Amino acid sequence: MVTGSNGKTTLLHLIESQLREKAKYSHHANSSYGIPFNILGLQRKTLTIFEWPLLFLLAPFKAFKSPPSQNLYVVEADCDRLAEGKFLASFLKPEIVIWLSVSKTHSMNFNSLESIAYEFGFFLEYCQKYAIINADNNLITKQLPRAKADVEKIYRKTSLKTYQVLPNSTKFSINNHNFSFKFLLPEDTFYSIQSTLFLLNYLNLKLDKSFRNLTLPPGRSTILNGIKNTTIIDSSYNATPASMTAALNMYKKYPAKIKWAILSDMVELGNEEKIEHQNLAKSIIDCRLDKVILMGPRTREFTLPKVREIAPRTDIESFLTPLEVLDYLKSNVKGGETLMFKGARFLEGIIKHLLKDKSDVSKLCRQELVWQQRRRKWGL
Repeated sequence: MVTGSNGKTTLLHLIESQLREKAKYSHHANSSYGIPFNILGLQRKTLTIFEWPLLFLLAPFKAFKSPPSQNLYVVEADCDRLAEGKFLASFLKPEIVIWLSVSKTHSMNFNSLESIAYEFGFFLEYCQKYAIINADNNLITKQLPRAKADVEKIYRKTSLKTYQVLPNSTKFSINNHNFSFKFLLPEDTFYSIQSTLFLLNYLNLKLDKSFRNLTLPPGRSTILNGIKNTTIIDSSYNATPASMTAALNMYKKYPAKIKWAILSDMVELGNEEKIEHQNLAKSIIDCRLDKVILMGPRTREFTLPKVREIAPRTDIESFLTPLEVLDYLKSNVKGGETLMFKGARFLEGIIKHLLKDKSDVSKLCRQELVWQQRRRKWGL
């Protein structure tokens, strides 16, 4: 089982690139609804409410299907709400747990970061044999007394030697291994790589150092060619405080002459909404961008004034809707800029209209029917 507030899907794909056909994987399913359906071989496709009756109708019949040929099930498990971690942990009773992060995702459903960590801690509590954790995260280590399994601890200081961002790849030097990935990966991906190495050692399987079979879902820093000879870095899948900071830290190291960042609101933060959008200002300023474009009421109310207070010379614009951002980009991009998109408020709808090759739409996230319908309402 892989779990945590962010980085789960990348970790799942790193593991899959190594285990391949030896395991079954819970793609597109990480919740108390999605995982049971995934086990039955059922999956939502359009994400509309009309799918639910058919899924519930098919479930009893799927329960009698033959089990998969693989004896390993690599499942991505989330905790979006109270009691979800306990339910999934007690339901799955995982032999192995990899837990690498705790951050403010879906924090509107929790009282504090400590309560989020406690919910994730049920995975440690129900882990049967072996757990791998990010030992640099104090919120995770505080839950270790609940673990009954053997625990492997990962420390950045002792293992990560170097991290390098190139135009179309990232390189990591971890202990005695050098890795080069044909993707733009944040530095925190180190924890996922290291945990994959520990997992392979536990399973007594050989490491493919090239990770040549690695693929990543859309919206995870995908590099695309844009109009007017621009480079688009599409990180539009989600926006949380931790993932925003990680993306901007990576972008700071990215070699480009002209860097623009298009950043949207972070949602589902509850009472933490104001402070986290204000904290975003520091990451923006540290990134040393040529232009910043904010989208949404939260970044306008909280992030924009904080940036102007700390660094008044920052070239920054703010818009409320994706269509306004698209119109601004079409009018103001001169050519040769690198545009990094980070967020979840229909940024993929903006990117769609900036692609040099329109067939690259297939590389964007949220192409299900329900998202297409929502984007149309926003004029995209």
